Order: sequence, then structure tokens, then C-alpha cells
Amino acid sequence: MVPASPWMDEELTLVEEHAQKFFEREFAPHYERWIKEGRIDREAWKKAGEAGLLCAQIPEQYGGGGGTYAHDCVIARAQVRAGVSGFGNSVHSGIVAPYILAYGSEEQKQKWLPRLASGDLVGAIAMSEPGTGSDLQGVKTTALKDGNHYVLNGQKTFITNGQNADFIIVVTKTDPKEGAKGVSLVCVETEEVEGFTRGRNLEKIGQKAQDTSELFFEDVRIPTANLLGTEEGQGFIQLMQQLPGERLVIADMAVIAMERALDVTIAYVKERKAFGKPIMNFQNTRFQLAEAKTKMIVARTFVDRCTELHLEGNLSVEMAAMAKWWTTQMQCEVVDECLQLHGGYGYMMEYPIARMWADSRVQKIYGGTNEIMKELIGRML
Repeated sequence: MVPASPWMDEELTLVEEHAQKFFEREFAPHYERWIKEGRIDREAWKKAGEAGLLCAQIPEQYGGGGGTYAHDCVIARAQVRAGVSGFGNSVHSGIVAPYILAYGSEEQKQKWLPRLASGDLVGAIAMSEPGTGSDLQGVKTTALKDGNHYVLNGQKTFITNGQNADFIIVVTKTDPKEGAKGVSLVCVETEEVEGFTRGRNLEKIGQKAQDTSELFFEDVRIPTANLLGTEEGQGFIQLMQQLPGERLVIADMAVIAMERALDVTIAYVKERKAFGKPIMNFQNTRFQLAEAKTKMIVARTFVDRCTELHLEGNLSVEMAAMAKWWTTQMQCEVVDECLQLHGGYGYMMEYPIARMWADSRVQKIYGGTNEIMKELIGRML
């Protein structure tokens, strides 16, 4: 048994149960097709919106669920438990919508948040570029003012929801001569502009149903009213303020992935036999699973504390970095150990553990590589 998170309550439990039933009923039957096609159906976003599973932490006055980060967290947990890894709601609801809520004008909130909550808009955030990953102050994309418009030029890559997204927060330079002080966040409604094109839906090791894409902006004119924040040059500060929350989401997904890997592996070793007895009867199996469960419980305990801090508004950059790098490292170790206990079958994609193994690897990369996380921690020693 996994102890319940101390921040859970009856309402959150009901939300999680509702979400898991939804994912099992509406998403799981289509998942194999989505893996082959490399993307989730656009209509699936609308269904999730109708079920109240988008923008759960956004206030009701803007069309959201009126909850907290905890509500989006349990929805994401339910998604992992249902075995549906390609739905980019953690970006849409956990990153994009909170940026609008935190930094948007009242007009921007009224314009965009209800449509994000309903699924009429699918959100993405365009940070990475072909030559720029974790070093966001080094972005080359520019948004130069021309009257009451910005002219946006640049290329982005590795963008989650890239094929489906029609609302994109773009990390750009409004003053190319500056470093971090020249970074701004501008919002693009793709159906409202010319010069925007989508590149390849990138072929990845794992998370096959997730549309991860290249995006191109060529003389895209967007109103200056689409700037997030009260003035230019606030983008880097905004990113630094929001990234701890993003990293906490990744850490929580790592813990749930460990839980699921243990569940499917324990069930397998109790049934699979070798030398005339279940694999679970071998001491080595029990020791490996004991170590794996210990790692998972320690990770859960730490992430729960980070969640409490985040709900209080006190999660530090350092704590979020610790949670992100350590839990994703443990995730990769635990899932790999669980795959090993499946023997040759663990390498077959028909078994859930194989997909979980492939899906896990990117966790140590996105949201800031684990090396960057250690550097952030090291600077505070």
C-alpha cells in the first residue's frame, strides 16, 4: 500500500476517480491508434474540457474549475495510472493557463482562459530552439515592434502539443541586444495570423502519442496587446517564477510512474514461473522490489512536502530542482529494474513496462536537464 498524500481530501479523491474513469473510457480505447498516428485526436481535448479536466486550477470566473494546483495534479496522476502518456494536459493546464492567470491582463484572461478550459484552444509554450535548450536567455527568436504590432521571426523545436496547439506562448527577444532583460513572452493564436507553419511531428523514443513538433514563425504579425506582462523584458523573470511549478509536475509524474511500474511488475512476478515456482519466490526478486518500493515511497514523501509548499506559495527554485532531478533519476532506475524482472517480455512493446521504460527517459531532460537542476542547487550551496 502507498500512503495517501497528506494534502489529499475527499474532493480531490473524487476528482481523481472521475478523471481515471474518463481516461479509461474515452482515451484508452483509442490509445494504440494515437501511438501510430503520433498525436491525440483534436476532439479528445474538447471531451476533456466537457468533463471538467482542463484548467482545473483556474478560477470559475474564467471558465476553469476553481481549484488549486492539487486538482490539476490528481488529474495528471489519473492519466498516468490509466496508461495514457500522450495527452499534453500538464503543459496546457499546468503551465500555459497559469502563465495567463499570473501575468495576463483582465482582457487577456477573459479572452483566452475560458477557451483553454473548454478545449476550444489547445495550449503550448514554445521555449526550446535548435541551438537553445535550458539556456533560455540565449533564444534567437525575435519579436520586433512595428507600430501596434510585433513582427515575430524564429524557429522552435521539441514543442509539446505542437501539432494540435492553436494558442502558443512564445519565448522571444523583444530587445535582441540584451540577454535575459531582452526576453519577453508573447501569445500567438495560430488561426489569427499568417506566416506561422508547423514543421515535423518529431519521432521520439517514447511518448509516441504526444505531438512534439517544430514550429516556424516568419514575419508573423501579432498585436502588441498579446504581450504577457505590463512591459517588455519581463519574460525571463516570469519563466523563473513559473518553472518550479513545472518541475514539481514532472516530479509528481515520476512518482506515479514508479507506482504503476511496481504495480504491473508485482502482478507479473506473482504469475510468471521459472524453475517451477513464481518469480516472486526468489529472494533476488523480493529484494529488488523492496529497494524499488523504498525509492518510490521516499520520493512520494518528498514530493508531497514540495506540493504542500507549492500550495502555500513557498516552493523554492532549489527545492523544485531537487525534486525534479532526483525523482526522475529514481523513475528511470525503478522502471529499468522492473523491466529486468519481466525478462525478455519486458522488451516487448505489448507489455506496459516496455512503454513505461521508453516514456521515462525524457523526464531527465525536459523542464531543464538534470544537470541544470544540479547546477541550480550548487549555486545556492
